[in-house]
Amino acid sequence: MSRLKFKTNINCASCIANVTPYLEEVDNIESWQVDTTSKDKILTVVGDDVKAGEVEKAVKSAGYKIDQVRVSVFSKFFSLL
Repeated sequence: MSRLKFKTNINCASCIANVTPYLEEVDNIESWQVDTTSKDKILTVVGDDVKAGEVEKAVKSAGYKIDQVRVSVFSKFFSLL
């Protein structure tokens, strides 16, 4: 299971409702959520073999900005501790 994170401009419940049908069409997404309280409006997507490009295309098709957050191996290691 992979977990991808993206910075977005999805900032309210209405925005989440707008993007929902687009994300529901992306293959292999098991769950997703947007932290609208963070300044970067982080979208977290969980699933098996989810393609970042497909998530980005879906969010952009809904009319929102999106950039993948790259997580280094080093930070992944320390998050497990």
